Amino acid sequence: MELHMHSHRWVARQPDWAAAAVAGFGAGGILMVLEVAWAAIAGVRDPWQVTHMVAAMVLGWEALQSTGYVLGILVAALAVHYILGIVFGIMLAAIIAPFQLDSSTGMVLVAGALFGLVLYVLNFYGMAGAFSWFAEMRGWPTAVGHALFGMSAAYIYRKMEKP
Repeated sequence: MELHMHSHRWVARQPDWAAAAVAGFGAGGILMVLEVAWAAIAGVRDPWQVTHMVAAMVLGWEALQSTGYVLGILVAALAVHYILGIVFGIMLAAIIAPFQLDSSTGMVLVAGALFGLVLYVLNFYGMAGAFSWFAEMRGWPTAVGHALFGMSAAYIYRKMEKP
């Protein structure tokens, strides 16, 4: 009997783009729920603070000046959050598929967690140069949230992709 192990070398394999977009959208929703839950657990003074920070990426500094619930800011933040989630889900699938990282649940979860941590570093250390207000969100809760985003996106992608 011959033992075959999955090879994780690059092969010409296209991702399932629709599954990747849905996975990113779903994982973006999971991350938003985690952010709200963390704000509630941590006793953050303004639970809408993260919403204002995300919306400020497209609305500018004005979004940071207001506090509390503002419908226009919420809509802008949701649009940014979900668009980025979809883009990052597609990027993750573009890595998973050709390297066959979806060969097992464990492998795809590890790949997703690593992807999420790389996103955390790029977003909160690299992009903080352009959006300085994100520097105050650096820390383990945000890093864990991004790792869970990557794991969720990878897992949803694995379950939805067509063989």
